[in-house]
Amino acid sequence: MDTIWVENGKNRLEVKLMGSGPVILCVHGWPELWYSWRHQMAYFSDQGYTVAAMNVRGYGGSSRPAEVAAYTLAELSSDVHAVARYLSDQSVILFGHDWGAPIVYHSALRYPTVFSAVAGLSVPYMPSGEQSTLELFSQIYAGRFFYQLYFQAPDLAEAAFEADVKAALRKVYFSLSGNAPLNDWLKPRPADAALLDDLLDPRPFPDWLSDADLSVYAEAFGHSGFRGPLNRYRAQELDKTQLIDHRGKLLEQPSCLVAGERDAVRNFIPGMDLYDNAAAGCSDYRGTTIIESAGHWVQQEAPAETNAALDQFLQGL
Repeated sequence: MDTIWVENGKNRLEVKLMGSGPVILCVHGWPELWYSWRHQMAYFSDQGYTVAAMNVRGYGGSSRPAEVAAYTLAELSSDVHAVARYLSDQSVILFGHDWGAPIVYHSALRYPTVFSAVAGLSVPYMPSGEQSTLELFSQIYAGRFFYQLYFQAPDLAEAAFEADVKAALRKVYFSLSGNAPLNDWLKPRPADAALLDDLLDPRPFPDWLSDADLSVYAEAFGHSGFRGPLNRYRAQELDKTQLIDHRGKLLEQPSCLVAGERDAVRNFIPGMDLYDNAAAGCSDYRGTTIIESAGHWVQQEAPAETNAALDQFLQGL
């Protein structure tokens, strides 16, 4: 595996590479790293692709600007564009998970000639409207705890996570996994609750994430902290004004969704399964794959099934 560095204005982005051939660019979510794509990198590099997995701005060795405005979808998709153009003068395929999914969707919207296909993991594409998702969640979870609302207070979540990085990550990874009680992440709590206080800390952790794997994440976040990753949640109101030109637009490239059966994301809006309407915002939708028993970390919890679904998507292009 190789490491390259790509400059985008003042920001320097760390990118891992495996293989040779057409480029697949993988974009991780919160709170992860390029490392969350390790199984896909090994598999698809063997299938004749160059597989690149970047550390999103704020993570790992990539630049970590302090201001919230540095973490809008416009800024982060510009990083994806810079990495893609550095890697290839041909069109690039995108894989994105968690926040990485909206990042790759908006990369495809903003740079349609650069990106030829988009696979989203765990989060479907939903065209933006006049109301931000943060405003929507503020209404839905009024008087109740919701993690994205908890993240809005400066320094609060940073202090909680950085007090014991490895334990914090272990709790978050377990709560959103298919091994936890269903929708553990969404269990009722008062609005002023602290996220980590009543999350389970399993010992041993389920086999899909070894202690060595967990240590990779813990070491990286111990160095970088959580300010940049949490600022992505705080930048959502800025997205609303910056992406007006793309409001309501369909995703035109071939696209698909791969997600876990037990992912709490599908129940973020009570009474609605967000995975049921994954095709609604896409003009060339190639299908939804729901992986049995998996949770939010689908490409790590069920790598073989995820790779098979992504491979089928690629073969249909």
